[in-house]
Amino acid sequence: MLDSLKQAGRTIGRELNHAWESLAEGWRELLSRSGDALTHFARDKDADQQTALATFPHWSLLAGEVEETGNDVVVRVEVPGMKKEDCSISIEGNMLKLSGEKHIERETHDSTYHVMERAYGAFQRSIPLPRNVDIDRAEASYSNGVLTVRLPKAAAEQARSVPVS
Repeated sequence: MLDSLKQAGRTIGRELNHAWESLAEGWRELLSRSGDALTHFARDKDADQQTALATFPHWSLLAGEVEETGNDVVVRVEVPGMKKEDCSISIEGNMLKLSGEKHIERETHDSTYHVMERAYGAFQRSIPLPRNVDIDRAEASYSNGVLTVRLPKAAAEQARSVPVS
């Protein structure tokens, strides 16, 4: 009996260690790949106190990708549940800034939430661009919860000498 208990203890220990390693690997990948996607959603504190929003998360992931083609830099960001009118894009230097507000849409106000993983409120996210882009020719589109910003690369600057006086 004692041997079977020891064996069960070793098996449980191995399984717990395996589960812990798997969880740790998931967190490491989340932090290394998506650390910049972690976005704060700010809400009006007075309104927050009066609604179910007070218990909703204030942080969420706005997962994105930056792809460089021969002519363009293409930025895609997942913003599910948002309308295109609620998104704003600006470009400052080599930084694309996405801001907006994600609004909650409830069917009824006399319900109880049991799972609350979606964040609501105003947000801002900055995404570094790998190249200089031609801001005047930038285009943005929104489809199926994905905001796509196509930024043509700026013409390469020519090297020039500057005389010393």
